[in-house]
Amino acid sequence: MTHEISGHYTSSPAPHDNNYSADRLGDDVLAVLDALKLDRPILVGHSIAGEELSSIGSRHPERVAGLVYLDAGYAYAYYNKSLGDFGIDLAELRATLDQFKVGMNLDDEKHHISELQEQLPRFESDLTNLRGNLDATGPKSPNPSPADLASIAAFQSWGKATFGYAVPEAEIREQFEITPTEGLGKHRDEQAAGLAIIGGEQKYTDIRVPILAVYAVGHSLGPYANKDPVARDAGLARDEANDEAIADGFQKGLPSARVIQIHHTYHYIFITNEADVLREMRAFLSTLQ
Repeated sequence: MTHEISGHYTSSPAPHDNNYSADRLGDDVLAVLDALKLDRPILVGHSIAGEELSSIGSRHPERVAGLVYLDAGYAYAYYNKSLGDFGIDLAELRATLDQFKVGMNLDDEKHHISELQEQLPRFESDLTNLRGNLDATGPKSPNPSPADLASIAAFQSWGKATFGYAVPEAEIREQFEITPTEGLGKHRDEQAAGLAIIGGEQKYTDIRVPILAVYAVGHSLGPYANKDPVARDAGLARDEANDEAIADGFQKGLPSARVIQIHHTYHYIFITNEADVLREMRAFLSTLQ
């Protein structure tokens, strides 16, 4: 049996302790498996759901038969020390700085100095990469008009014409309040939860279950970007190089994983490349039988 992990707009209220760590979210998935009495299912996750897959695969590999990452195998799912990650490294650096105090126990002081000497050069590299990515940002995407928000179908048509794909209806209903006339109302405020989830990313390097990871390498910006082809092509080239390095690092770090790269496509790869994704998933599933 296969289950997909996705969506956080309309989830239950925030944890009372505001704990959105990846392991906490992974524990929530395990609780669902227990409630549904699922015995070693294959979990499928898109985007940042990769952190929950890796949390489970690292800590409780006996609970699942396999994991499928759909453009979800980034630093929050597999931390590549040679590439680093701004968000994860920032959190680690901040934690070390919070613990370090001059005049503390000598052994602890030496330990934290060593940690900082290791972390600071990596974080400086993160800053350089982040600045380069920001400088290479492509053209700004347009906003939907009132007519585009008049119905779910109209919004999907706008998305297809603008970005090259239409977001599934279920996700639209999570993202927006739906009016009595089935139009799109206020966008649900996910900022607090989204930032907490990003702040709760963790380092995973040892994922001991069968894995399929399908990457969108070189994320297309969509038809709107054709108005500025120079910026589009520059952004695409940089994104493609970054994505290739991440996918190659995932494969090198987890050599038993099946890693597939699909170039010049979209983050919603299971929509835009449905046939490719289904073919790879069927091939992967056949190896588990």
